[in-house]
Order: sequence, then C-alpha cells, then structure tokens
Amino acid sequence: MAEIRIRDAAELLGVSDDTVRRWIASGRLDAAGDHPVMVDGAQLAALARERAAIQPDDRSGVLRSARNRFTGLVTQVTMDAVMAQVTLQCGPFEVTSLMSSEAARELDLRPGVVATAVVKATTVIVERPAP
Repeated sequence: MAEIRIRDAAELLGVSDDTVRRWIASGRLDAAGDHPVMVDGAQLAALARERAAIQPDDRSGVLRSARNRFTGLVTQVTMDAVMAQVTLQCGPFEVTSLMSSEAARELDLRPGVVATAVVKATTVIVERPAP
C-alpha cells in the first residue's frame, strides 16, 4: 500500500490538514497506525477523482472534447503586435498560454481577470520521485 503523509495529502487535494484528519475520523479515508500521520494512497487517489468530478456548473451549453479545465486569475500578459503570452494562477498551478494578440484583446485578458485555461495535450510527461 502506498502511504502519503497527511500534510502532503492535504496539499495534493487543496484542502487543510484538519480536513484530511476529519475525513480519517469519519471513515472517508483510512489511516496507518493508531496516531495517524499517513493515509492510504489508493484511497486518496479515488477521493481525488471523486472531488475532480465535482466541477462548477458550466452553463455555456458548449460541448468539449478537452477535459482539463483550470480556472484561475490572470497574473501577467505580455503582448507584442502579433502574439501574447498569458499566465494564469490556477490554485497552486501556473498555466501559461501563447495566443494571438488579437485573441487576448478580444478576451480582454489582463491581470486580475478570472479566466479558464482549457488544455488538450497530445503529450503528457509523468514524473515521480525515485524510491
């Protein structure tokens, strides 16, 4: 069984340590030992998928093939005559998009605006720490 420290589990799910401890106390997550400092990694992964399925209501009526949507705050826009680089802070993740300057202007992208990055990638690299 893969075990993950409570504080790391909280960070991975974007919640507080206390929330993870409440989930342990309620039986939603299993802990290792009498004084839990670790949770079951497989259960944590299932909980992460369950929580990811609960998305804000999208009332746009648009059907999409891309499933990876990151809503956040525009933090920086660098623009020249042709291209724009737009950076969003989406929770703990920074997402940067390159687009035409025309598109950035049409979307009125500027620091402080809430926007959603929609990602459809053909290549996804997966890393993990060495044991």
